[in-house]
Amino acid sequence: MSKKLLVIGYIWPEPSTTAAGSRMQQLLEAFLAFGYQITFASTASKTEYSLDLETMDIATAHIQLNHSSFDDFIQQLMPNVVMFDRFMVEEQFGWRVAEHAPSALRILNTEDLHALRKSREEALKKNQIFKIEDWKNHPTTLREIASIYRCDLTLMISSYEMEILQQKLKVPSELLLCIPFMVDVGNISAAKHPPFDARNGFISIGNGKHAPNVDSLKVLKNEIWPRIRHQLPNAEIQIYGAYLPQQVNEMHDPITGFYVNGWAEDAFMVLRSARVLLAPLRFGAGIKGKLLDAMQTGTPSVTTTMGTEGMHADLAWNGFIADDWDEFSQAAVKLHKDQESWEIAQHNSSALLQQLYDRQSLQSSLGNRLEFLIMDLEAHRSKNFIGKLLQHQTMSSTKYMAKWIEEKHKEK
Repeated sequence: MSKKLLVIGYIWPEPSTTAAGSRMQQLLEAFLAFGYQITFASTASKTEYSLDLETMDIATAHIQLNHSSFDDFIQQLMPNVVMFDRFMVEEQFGWRVAEHAPSALRILNTEDLHALRKSREEALKKNQIFKIEDWKNHPTTLREIASIYRCDLTLMISSYEMEILQQKLKVPSELLLCIPFMVDVGNISAAKHPPFDARNGFISIGNGKHAPNVDSLKVLKNEIWPRIRHQLPNAEIQIYGAYLPQQVNEMHDPITGFYVNGWAEDAFMVLRSARVLLAPLRFGAGIKGKLLDAMQTGTPSVTTTMGTEGMHADLAWNGFIADDWDEFSQAAVKLHKDQESWEIAQHNSSALLQQLYDRQSLQSSLGNRLEFLIMDLEAHRSKNFIGKLLQHQTMSSTKYMAKWIEEKHKEK
């Protein structure tokens, strides 16, 4: 029997500009390895950075919101598995999938818990200390949790987010699976990384559309970089990222060694030339692609507790973790000057990658869970009473709202 996967994307994946794009590429590659025929569909428009899915033998389709053409599309395709890329997509298309492809396994890919990121950002703007109750009571949390229950399996990227879903909201473990970024660790060798003496300067990298990245660059420019330059007067930092806003481009200041370069076509190449990655993140969720890229290129990093959340279990970090900007700056200077500390940090990255991000192990875990669920989907769903309840309510509300919107469009 042929195995078919339909992925409904929030956007077309951009692995060269976002960690979410890399994550989606890894999931697609995993399903290809499992022998699936894949169709990727989205309501969004492609960009110059969009992944060329056709070269991966993945079919593509443009779909419309609130339009019955999707019903015909999915009935003709008849997928065995449907993956929604983020909860907003499940809200829009989940009821149509449940109605027109009821036997398909429904998977939610979260990327991160959006409400966790939003509630942390709101607390920061109010100059308040974030509390977990802020997240539990956030309206977006209700939407995300409802989406998780309506699906048969939700892929989490962060072990911390797995933990709070189960401990704070009692989400059943059988509805969740933690699959962080997947790395071919066998291809990574510390001996291949440029050594301490072959590198120089600092680097920061991140997509400019992502609010935590823009905030961290403000902190870097105003709080941390002046402290580093005071101790290293000739130091330079290179800032990279697609879609950088004007306020970031205006930070470019060669006189103080602060260079804003825009998008890096090859992120690994620029990371390998730098001695230290800096990521003073004050809010966010999920796990951070830039920090994983630093591990893969043997580039030690200095980041915050927020930056390392869900990323290193009880293993030593490949650099330093600091939430005070004086301590952060001192750690950055130490890594840049002290070869012994730098080499210890680089060594730590190998252990982190092998124990937590091994593609072969994670892909096997995903494949095993898929097989188990597909074989016994009816029994799995019968245990998820809240999911059935929410699906019924969605059918009664979202479905008819969508039909009403479609009729209004026809009138126009």
